[in-house]
Amino acid sequence: MYIAMNRFKVQTGSEADFEAVWKNRDSSLAEMKGFREFHLLRGPVNETEGYTLFASHTVWASHDDFVAWTRSENFRAAHRNVGTTKVHYLGHPQFEGFSVVEGA
Repeated sequence: MYIAMNRFKVQTGSEADFEAVWKNRDSSLAEMKGFREFHLLRGPVNETEGYTLFASHTVWASHDDFVAWTRSENFRAAHRNVGTTKVHYLGHPQFEGFSVVEGA
């Protein structure tokens, strides 16, 4: 199993717009071989730096299935409008990928 996460620092005041982008997207993840589940996570607010931390979290059957997603037309379509929203980010998303060692 493979878990792929992207961390986003969303400027304070843009949280609702950020969540709306995800909730209203036309996702085709479920059509992809090896896709298991998706979660959008809302983390802590960093008042000093003015952002809320979010993470997208996908679970895949294998690393190869995840890589196939990143090379697919579905991936390109899902990311086609990135940067055209009202959301204000602090920096670029930070990717983190994990191979599952043990699970229940």
